[in-house]
Amino acid sequence: MPSFAEELAALVTQAFLLGVKSEAKKQAGKAGRELVKEIPKAIKAEDKRQKKIRRKASAYNREYAKQYKKLKKKHPRTSFHVLAKKAHRATKKVRK
Repeated sequence: MPSFAEELAALVTQAFLLGVKSEAKKQAGKAGRELVKEIPKAIKAEDKRQKKIRRKASAYNREYAKQYKKLKKKHPRTSFHVLAKKAHRATKKVRK
């Protein structure tokens, strides 16, 4: 039969281990939440560092822009829809 001191030591040890386990669970939960918050920030920071690669405008697109600007200067109050159609037609004629 274990003595009173041994039983007391065993109880204290069990209580200590339970406390340690519960505290470890709390700390793991906090660390996990912080990690989840930090990951999106890190991804956003990495995305900001990378510059966007702009594609070169095609020859058709450059010509269309010229034609549209000419038409817009001549007819400033005409709607985009109408000017865009006319600019596309003019671009086709120039590129033939």
